[in-house]
Amino acid sequence: MEYEPPPPSPAAELHPVRVVVQDDLHRSRLTVFFRLLLAIPHFIWFVIWSLFALLISIVNWFITLIRGQSVESLHDFFSAYVRYATHLYAYLCLAANPYPGFTGKPGYPVDVELPPLERQSRWKTGFRLVLAVPALILTNVLVGTPGGGGGGRTSGTEGVEQNDWGGGAAYTTFGVIFGVAFLAWFVCLVRGRMPSGFRDLVAFALRYNAQTLAFLLFVTDRYPNSDPGEPAALEPPTPPAVRVTIADDLRRSRLTVLFRLLLFLPHLVWFLLWSIALIVAVIVGWFATLILGRLPHALHRFIGAYVRYAAHLSAYLFIVANPFPGFTGSPGIYPIDIEIDPPERQSRWKTLFRLFLAIPAMIVSSALSGAIFIVGVFGWFVSLALGRMPEGLRNLGAFEVRYSSQLYAYLYLLTDRYPYSGPWEFARRRPEPLDAEPEAAAA
Repeated sequence: MEYEPPPPSPAAELHPVRVVVQDDLHRSRLTVFFRLLLAIPHFIWFVIWSLFALLISIVNWFITLIRGQSVESLHDFFSAYVRYATHLYAYLCLAANPYPGFTGKPGYPVDVELPPLERQSRWKTGFRLVLAVPALILTNVLVGTPGGGGGGRTSGTEGVEQNDWGGGAAYTTFGVIFGVAFLAWFVCLVRGRMPSGFRDLVAFALRYNAQTLAFLLFVTDRYPNSDPGEPAALEPPTPPAVRVTIADDLRRSRLTVLFRLLLFLPHLVWFLLWSIALIVAVIVGWFATLILGRLPHALHRFIGAYVRYAAHLSAYLFIVANPFPGFTGSPGIYPIDIEIDPPERQSRWKTLFRLFLAIPAMIVSSALSGAIFIVGVFGWFVSLALGRMPEGLRNLGAFEVRYSSQLYAYLYLLTDRYPYSGPWEFARRRPEPLDAEPEAAAA
């Protein structure tokens, strides 16, 4: 079945801070192996530059507050800093291959387009640090905050412990992209190529990080957009067997949002009961798939309904959708829905080692779970105030629901097509590199 994605959000396309990817996915095994050692000079320089950026930003705050805009020299200084931070993160997380420069000049394979000097709202300037707190928390989940001292969990859920500048000295937490980079390190060493899904997920996170830094450092007063519709992404090398469909109008009932956790309780009980039956079905299905080479239709319908129901439930709990979901997991009845292909032949060796093969996808899913939690928390407050869910948050939540559904479908034997980590459904299509090789497995 050919999937027709929704058009990218206009807000994501028109944001003045954009990441441009000109990467061919090839990686040098030698530089990948020694990447952390090669980056040591950049670590030192980044900390020094971050400290200067912190001090100068205080001066820039007063200037922007008085004049209604920064001055050209400071705007250029902070623009170079945002570009350099993006280049460094892209190098560390294997989203790009060349060794980056130290000046933040344009031209890196994962680069940032920034707006020229422009007038800014004085009230946004006055409360810039307070306004930036939600974006900083989400940035910490997606990107993390490298620096000295303290540790953080892989999922990046300790977002309250980051410093204000996306990199500095107080704490170290590790976001989604560093979990992805850990897995990509092994893949690049073996294949000499970065999986396109990993690269596109990192590029999205770096775009949000660049927008947050640009907002915080007075390069622009446009708020970061969490919609994964930018930058352009590659299609999966293998058509996915599990897809997300969105028919949500963004409106939210304030009353049901207020009592969302209480309304969720009956579903929680039913979900736990269904999960017990699922365990039995998956064990039977595993033996059947090993013998027959495909999952029997009856088990496929039962497990597929469970995966779909879990997606509806997650979308409801985290404010990604509004209506109270049904209890059956039927297709086509919920605004955030999951399409699942019918039973197909599966590789017996993939079936035999399915649990072990799913571990990398479980790591990525665990990291992304921090993002949907933040979507739910922020979406709860915004929906109570406005009666609407921001499109960027809704799409980020829908992306996590899709990835987790693909993971469950793979783990529970609905398909042997691996989950694809790139946010391709929401983004403009990016042409394949001219020398691209077919990828044996989607990341």
